[in-house]
Amino acid sequence: MYKTYDTQVAKRFTIYNSLFLDLPFNDIYRTGTLLPILGTACQNGFQKGLTPKEIIAGFFDELMPESTETQQSDLLFQMIQYVERQVVLFDSIEDAAYEKIHDLNGKGTVKALIDRTDNDNKREELIEKLKTFSVRLTLTAHPTQFYPGNVLAIITDLENAIRTDDIGKINSLLQQLGKTGFTKREKPTPYDEAVSLIWFLENIFYPSISDIMIRLLGSLNIPLHDWENPGLLKVGFWPGGDRDGNPFVTHTITKQVADRLKKWVLKCYYRDVRKVRRRLTFKHVEEILITIERGLYATLFENDPVYKTKDQLLADLLSAREGLITYHEGLFLDVLDQFILKVKIFGFHFACMDMRQDSRKHDALIEEIFQLQGKELQGTEEEQIAEIMSLTGLPELQAFQDPFNQEILQSFGVIDSVQQESGEEVLNRYIISNCQSRKHLLEVFKLAKLTLGADKENLPLDIVPLFETIDDLAEAPEIMTSLYNLPEYKEHLAFRGNKQTIMLGFSDGTKDGGYLQANWSILRAKEEMTRVSRENGIEVVFFDGRGGPPARGGGNMHNFYASLGEKVENSEIQVTIQGQTISANYGKQASCTYNFEQLLSAGLENHLYGGADKNLNTAQRALIDELAGEAYESYKKFKSHPKFVPYLEHVTPLKYFGKTNIGSRPLKRGKGEGLKFEDLRAIPFVGSWAQMKQNIPGFYGVGAAVEVLEKKGKLGELKELYNSSLFFRALLGNSMQSLTKCFYPATAYLKKDKNYGEFWEIMHEEYLRSIEKLKEVSSMDELMGDNKVIKKSIEIRERIVLPLITVQQYAIQKILETGKSSEVLEKLILRSMFGIINAARNAA
Repeated sequence: MYKTYDTQVAKRFTIYNSLFLDLPFNDIYRTGTLLPILGTACQNGFQKGLTPKEIIAGFFDELMPESTETQQSDLLFQMIQYVERQVVLFDSIEDAAYEKIHDLNGKGTVKALIDRTDNDNKREELIEKLKTFSVRLTLTAHPTQFYPGNVLAIITDLENAIRTDDIGKINSLLQQLGKTGFTKREKPTPYDEAVSLIWFLENIFYPSISDIMIRLLGSLNIPLHDWENPGLLKVGFWPGGDRDGNPFVTHTITKQVADRLKKWVLKCYYRDVRKVRRRLTFKHVEEILITIERGLYATLFENDPVYKTKDQLLADLLSAREGLITYHEGLFLDVLDQFILKVKIFGFHFACMDMRQDSRKHDALIEEIFQLQGKELQGTEEEQIAEIMSLTGLPELQAFQDPFNQEILQSFGVIDSVQQESGEEVLNRYIISNCQSRKHLLEVFKLAKLTLGADKENLPLDIVPLFETIDDLAEAPEIMTSLYNLPEYKEHLAFRGNKQTIMLGFSDGTKDGGYLQANWSILRAKEEMTRVSRENGIEVVFFDGRGGPPARGGGNMHNFYASLGEKVENSEIQVTIQGQTISANYGKQASCTYNFEQLLSAGLENHLYGGADKNLNTAQRALIDELAGEAYESYKKFKSHPKFVPYLEHVTPLKYFGKTNIGSRPLKRGKGEGLKFEDLRAIPFVGSWAQMKQNIPGFYGVGAAVEVLEKKGKLGELKELYNSSLFFRALLGNSMQSLTKCFYPATAYLKKDKNYGEFWEIMHEEYLRSIEKLKEVSSMDELMGDNKVIKKSIEIRERIVLPLITVQQYAIQKILETGKSSEVLEKLILRSMFGIINAARNAA
């Protein structure tokens, strides 16, 4: 694959990149000519130990000695724009070669899985597991995708032109790219974010999920009409429902997004039924399809909807199916069955929304409820829970003084209306962020019972705790055990099929406890919660809150899921995905199909072939526990350094994330002026380290921990663990990816800074130590030596954006040295961020 990648991607980029020089724009030739010279100056300069300021000054002294500051800054901005477009070109070339650089029938694909099960006489076991299994990929409201919609459209067209080597079209699209702005003038609203992601639902997930299901069932000789688990592959959806720290998400927005989802899936059905009609032109069938087509049109565009539920639509489709079998020997039955399967999969909801809010907001609401009733919530947690569970009603909405508390109650109320409109599937979960106690769960349970469930015998809503910090993960099993034993909650779970979903936050876990400790704590929490759930007759479903990069639980996800042993419940795989990772891994049908199949196969293989061999034995667990503990101590010491928060606030581009106009969320959760670590969101936290090319959350403490164990004579045990455990191998492999994306020479000037010199040296030493120790543990000569295609991709991307990294650090260095900022310097920092993040594809 490496040779194919070099031919299909690396060399193609070199050829097509030259087309930029022929673009008929002012200064483009000069920019395109000078940029390679700047790139070389950056490479050579950092090798010689020069600072970013020295590199930029030397470049202008040599090539533009008479230029003014304004002329210099103008050229730097032009180079930033040029590099942004180089990144787009590289993305398009890599996407165009996707099928050639990935084995679409190889390991982890549906075909490979079925072939393996057939060879091992496990086909029937596979079919049984498929009847209950599910993969739910949730698109989150955490955008880190900087491209506006018009640029994404150009990228799609460019990829198609590259596939056919259409030089003329590529050239014209590059011209269009040169004239099209890359920055968004205004922050998107939560509704805007939803509209952007619905594009992926309509154009990618709708055809890809259908294709996988049809091929899978066909390969297993299962008639589409007989299949009873249409939820095998699902898409979750957070825009419009995720309120955690986002005051702009309201109950009105939730309703608008749910309506938009319904309208767009009906549009897909309307297009499809017209295609089906082209084949089914027979008596007793065609007239039914015409009625369906007209009914969908009326539902979409007229005031009197014909179809109010998916069951009404399915009834008409099944009537057409019966006519096709009765009168026409089932001619083209497969065409109709494929369409019916799509309706069963996507319903009238298209994607499954979740509502999410921080536990502290519920605390404040409960407090005001008791105040309005002339009471005060006090005493032990058990006493407070008893008071909360004894509530029989709520004050009138207008009685609440805090408008935010009114909004929370209205958010509960809107769940019923969207369920009535689009079916229960559209929104039937409420996630509690920062969940730290049983009280936090029962607050939401009781509020839901008094609002959504007020006139219902049973509550049509799952209450989902999100455990994030290291301490919360440790407490989680005990919290869940006590809930399972609470009669009222136990009765609720029985109505919900004795299934409990629990969300685990990789992002905030890593921010809190460091890379190794967070991942290890999550695995142990999963094992313990699996045990207590099984003991109580509850099927637990784990929902992993992962981000794009390895530092936030991203990286190679299917290896992670394939590595889980029988001690972790795996009835479903549920995971979040966001930002550039959506467009990079699921932005095209080929990549979406491939990555969805990888997740599906990982979960199924873990069931079919998991067994005891994937369980870590006592000695291995003790070794990882010791390693993670040492890493945690190292990270805690670093995090408590007096310069940690000031460095983030005053050196990194952290504060500029709020000015990028990529998302509707505020930079941090708290309202205060000062920066508090606990209020800091994971995206800007991880993204800031990525901008600095330091990637602290993805590796810090790993090298120190291995060194400690090596001194204890345990390096050989770590090497053996690396070779025998897929979990440990995947864990360290993702950390290697974070290290590969580091470039400490860009910030080496900081070691002479009077405020941050010592702090930088601490980071740099751990960076070097982690590289050395990971190579020793893995017995590799270079990081990612076992994945040279991804390593090559990273190398090319980092080389493309090296001028941007240098320009950004040049601006940061000038501000730090002079103590003065300027509009130009701040704009250079901000504008450089776009290309750096887009090139990384999973940087935040």
